[in-house]
Amino acid sequence: MATNQQSSDENQGETLDRMTANLALVETLSKRLIAALSHRNPANPTLNAPSQDLFAKAAASYWSEALENPAKLYEHQLEYWGQSVRQFMQAQQMMLTGTPPAEEEGAPRDKRFSNPLWSTNPFFRYVREQYELNARAVADAVAEVDDLDPVEKKRLDYFSRQIIDMMAPTNFLGTNPDALEKAVATEGESLVKGLENLVADLEANDGEMVVRLADENAFQLGGNIATTPGKVVYRNDMMELIQYAPTTGKVREIPLIIFPPWINKFYILDLKEQNSLIKWITEQGYTLFVVSWVNPDVSHADVGMEQYIEDGYLAAIREVRAITGAAKVNAVGYCIAGTTLALTLALLKARGDKSVNSATFFTALTDFDNQGEFTPFLQDDFVDGIEAEIEAQGILRAFILGRTMSFLRSNDLIYTPAIRSYMLGEAPPAFDLLYWNGDGANLPGRMTRQYLRGLCQQNRFAGDGFELLGETLRLSDVDVPLVAVTCETDHIAPWKDCYRGMRQVASKDRTFIVSQSGHIAGIVNPPSKKKYGHYTNGDWSGDAATWKDAATFTEGSWWPRWEAWLRPRSGDEVPAREPGDSDHPALADAPGDYVRKRAGR
Repeated sequence: MATNQQSSDENQGETLDRMTANLALVETLSKRLIAALSHRNPANPTLNAPSQDLFAKAAASYWSEALENPAKLYEHQLEYWGQSVRQFMQAQQMMLTGTPPAEEEGAPRDKRFSNPLWSTNPFFRYVREQYELNARAVADAVAEVDDLDPVEKKRLDYFSRQIIDMMAPTNFLGTNPDALEKAVATEGESLVKGLENLVADLEANDGEMVVRLADENAFQLGGNIATTPGKVVYRNDMMELIQYAPTTGKVREIPLIIFPPWINKFYILDLKEQNSLIKWITEQGYTLFVVSWVNPDVSHADVGMEQYIEDGYLAAIREVRAITGAAKVNAVGYCIAGTTLALTLALLKARGDKSVNSATFFTALTDFDNQGEFTPFLQDDFVDGIEAEIEAQGILRAFILGRTMSFLRSNDLIYTPAIRSYMLGEAPPAFDLLYWNGDGANLPGRMTRQYLRGLCQQNRFAGDGFELLGETLRLSDVDVPLVAVTCETDHIAPWKDCYRGMRQVASKDRTFIVSQSGHIAGIVNPPSKKKYGHYTNGDWSGDAATWKDAATFTEGSWWPRWEAWLRPRSGDEVPAREPGDSDHPALADAPGDYVRKRAGR
């Protein structure tokens, strides 16, 4: 019979063995970490933060106000000191009594601080309260900076919030109770797994710390995502053209082409059967084509908007007409591809080409007068940095654009996933939307420069005209029947800015829809889910706020409303068309080859 001493010795021996094994693994991982970092090709340093002039101007404004009104500064400082001392005394009292004071009534709860220890443990409570106090102090100081240009004030607010979010105690092991509890419970194994996850992410991204949002091994293009049947019927250096197989005996005469954004991959519209817009369109009786853009590398450095229009839009329209025998097509453009569809329509108008019968715009900006949440990144210091980056690399690498997008929602897309992966040692979830989100694309250098300078900064398309392909293209030249679908909480293409642009087109036949939710969920909104409703209003006479106030809200997806708009603009019914023809043999099964190329791999 084993004695208590023997059991204790055996447990200590097992613990020592586990610790020895973990230390050996840490040593191996450390070597891999150093090797991964040695391959790092960092972005231009000017893209890591704004020009220091911004903070210098803010500081000068703050201290100028303090000198003019010192009583206000003293009042704020004394309030800050008083709250800090009070929080310290409450922490001391908690240590003596073991009873936490009541939380402030009605105070919003931050989900980062959901662990009970943030309220019941004196140390963690004091750390949390000090963080919240300092976060408010920084936000108040920024709010009181009065004499900055509105654009600079907006940038100061954004970057100060980034600093606040970055310094949250949850982002550090020593002040994250979830991570510490798990480390103790697993005898450090969670931290070893976290280090393993970190090293794997660095190795997969050439030394850049890009947090995996989804389990990449859980998805296979053409296997369990992007599965709608179809064929690649045309290919050039810029794109593959996919024709999807019909699912009805008859289809509408006028075919439909979707131009997705080339910032990401097209299969956001075909993630799975239940929410596939591509599948749904074929079920409504349309001949559907979708463009799958090439993922650019350095050989595409000199590719500009011209090539996207000529070898993308115009080539797709030409080939679709040849395959179907139709005189015209209906076109859809999503996000940046919607912006470029509008440019293409202006070009066709200048050339007297009536190949496009109608146009649909998904969350597409055409007037960039208000740059929205991208304002911090569309000023000269950052755009200069991007130009230096593409001068050196030939392309804007996917991880740079990806992290910019992620920092707009940094807690959800950067810090929380990093905590789960690196501190808690958890595997990323098998989530198709997050898998797609991590499958970004590079951007050609020339195209990036044209888009940022000519469209975003100088707003030429909605202004004096955007020079392209020998023509001066203006938004006011767009005159085809159109529908614009926007999203109520879209932070990339705010619906009010989309509305402002669509008011400037010459089209007499136009419809505007605002879907509930954001840039992705508002578009990928199948009727079967009965999840997000939408707003409509045929009166364009007022501004966006006036339009919304008078709009009619309808429960459910906008997809059926759009299809009802599209149907009478799509001709009579004809026999269903199988993909390709004798001049366009199948080159590959959908989703094709171009979509499989991952950035930086």
